[in-house]
Amino acid sequence: MEVTDTPDTSGTLNRDLALYTVARLGLVVLFAAILATVGVPLLVALAVAFVTALPLSFVLFGSLRQRVAKGLAERGVQRKDERARLRAQLRGEG
Repeated sequence: MEVTDTPDTSGTLNRDLALYTVARLGLVVLFAAILATVGVPLLVALAVAFVTALPLSFVLFGSLRQRVAKGLAERGVQRKDERARLRAQLRGEG
């Protein structure tokens, strides 16, 4: 059986996706901590942090976001090709 997903591609995508998620959440935590130390109630600080940090992270982490998007697109193509190959085998063409 042929495997189309190489470990390098999958590992890179997983790493980039985890890094992007941690970076975005880290920015939210940073903003919430700053607001909480100033005296803003924690729930309000978290709400404001989400509203400000997530759009800001879209700009700050643009290159990482583009790497994740590219990796997800490549993975989608691999899955589509694999699905087509499996369907062809089920029809007896492979």
